[in-house]
Amino acid sequence: MNEVERVNVEKRLSDMAIFNGVAYLAGQVPDDASLDIQGQTTQVLHTIDRLLATAGTNKTRILMAQIFLANMKEFDGMNKAWDAWVAAGNAPPRATVETRLANPDYKVEIVVTAALP
Repeated sequence: MNEVERVNVEKRLSDMAIFNGVAYLAGQVPDDASLDIQGQTTQVLHTIDRLLATAGTNKTRILMAQIFLANMKEFDGMNKAWDAWVAAGNAPPRATVETRLANPDYKVEIVVTAALP
């Protein structure tokens, strides 16, 4: 039986679970909620890069991305950061929705699932 590995386990959640060759990331939010949408998105994507590296994988192996925006009017600003980050030829399947986020200062939260090598 394969064991579930959890990364950065806290009381309510882990930042990531790894099981059966797949890394499942929790929703990642910015460290600095005072930034604009592009800055917050860039921070979140760097966090995702770090977590994927911890799992031994990277953004070219993302199977699915889910993006939650506090305001869909900021879709273009989020996409500027996303487009600069996503690996050419490896854009993953993605869903983007507008919703209220846990902290009213958060503009974006991103969840990804990625295959291990």
